[in-house]
Amino acid sequence: MSHIQFLGGAGGVTGSKYLVTYKKYKILIDCGLFQGARSEREKNWDRFPFSSDEIDAVVLTHAHIDHCGLLPRVYAEGLKAPIYSSNATKALCEVLLPDSAMLQEEEAKFRSRKGRSRHSPPKPLYTAEDAQGVLKQFKPLPIHKSHEILPGVSVTFSHMGHILGACSANLTLGEKTISFSGDIGRYGVPILRDPEPIKLGDLLLVESTYGDRDHLETDVLEDLSKLAFDVYKKGGVLLVPSFAVGRTQLLLYFIRELQIKGKFPDMPIIVDSPMASDATSIYGRFPEFFDSETKSKDAFHPQNLYFVRDSNESRKLNQIDKPMVLISASGMLSGGRILHHLYHRISDPRTILLFVGHQPKGGRGDWIQSGATSLTIFKEEKPIRARVETISSLSAHGDRGEIIRWIKSCSGSPSKVAVVHGEEDVAQKFAEQLNKDLGLNSKAPKYTETWEV
Repeated sequence: MSHIQFLGGAGGVTGSKYLVTYKKYKILIDCGLFQGARSEREKNWDRFPFSSDEIDAVVLTHAHIDHCGLLPRVYAEGLKAPIYSSNATKALCEVLLPDSAMLQEEEAKFRSRKGRSRHSPPKPLYTAEDAQGVLKQFKPLPIHKSHEILPGVSVTFSHMGHILGACSANLTLGEKTISFSGDIGRYGVPILRDPEPIKLGDLLLVESTYGDRDHLETDVLEDLSKLAFDVYKKGGVLLVPSFAVGRTQLLLYFIRELQIKGKFPDMPIIVDSPMASDATSIYGRFPEFFDSETKSKDAFHPQNLYFVRDSNESRKLNQIDKPMVLISASGMLSGGRILHHLYHRISDPRTILLFVGHQPKGGRGDWIQSGATSLTIFKEEKPIRARVETISSLSAHGDRGEIIRWIKSCSGSPSKVAVVHGEEDVAQKFAEQLNKDLGLNSKAPKYTETWEV
């Protein structure tokens, strides 16, 4: 008998975390941070419904923080199990997890100095030491090959696009198989391969971030060029909250393409994120994940590109009064250096705040996109005078049509489908569509719910 408990990515987009129990074994599929609204972020501090030292294996679909970012905390509480992923996911986690810890420690120190925290004293969720410790437990696996990770338990990874190293995972438990889509990438976009079809198991967990809509088919290059020139003429800043892994590299790729065509102004492109700097270097090491259009790591290095690592240099950026593109993490405005840039730039009408990724309901980005006139940052209310723009087609998530396209491309017929990684109403609506259009027995599980496999 097998069971799966939905400990994240259920009733919301972030915090992906699924506990599979098979015989005496406990397997954790993804272990991500909750992001977005404060009520979601506070779940990161909750007591786990399992003992960390009882986990027998961890399987990671990819390196985004909402899928791997809680691993150091689980390690600090006793995790000893191996962590299985693709080689590129391991490489990205080697920079992502220590950087995440560093940002949390920086933020805790900042809030301690300023007295801007509800906790006394402010403390990070985990430390750099925890992050370095958990990295020693990674064991990368090849793509497309079944690997036995426990007696009677095997896993097979397949390319899924989305970001470098991202995979779906087929977890076979004796005679049963659970298929995890992970985050489904887009079709026909630069850099990464299209999502690969797989043989679906008895249970399919499928993401639904954009399960209620299709991306607007706009000319990304034209839109990005226009916004850049608008900022340049005003002498302002194109401020882009961006995921350090995946979205930042795609932005740099497009900016380079525009420069080659003479459609981008002569101004600095500044990436203020040590993690994004390291991740961009890592992208060049794994061309086996690229599509045929992307042939060189130089694709991610436009002219006038500068990476900022030091926190003091980051603060100095807010004193610059010249046009520039400023890309900074986190992409969901849940923390990191982007908050400091928002604090200094969001009230300047010369600023264009460009969203290029999903913003969870109740989070700062959702609040801004809803038309809010002010935003509270570090306990201070700042008027929003910046121009707010969104290019949804830059998302690394497949839209409703692309998710359905991937499911249709796969073989096999799952007896049950769990629609996860979507806002509650979106996941429910997408489950209903899968039931109606594809005849699948689909349901959106609730947070902490347990299913029999």
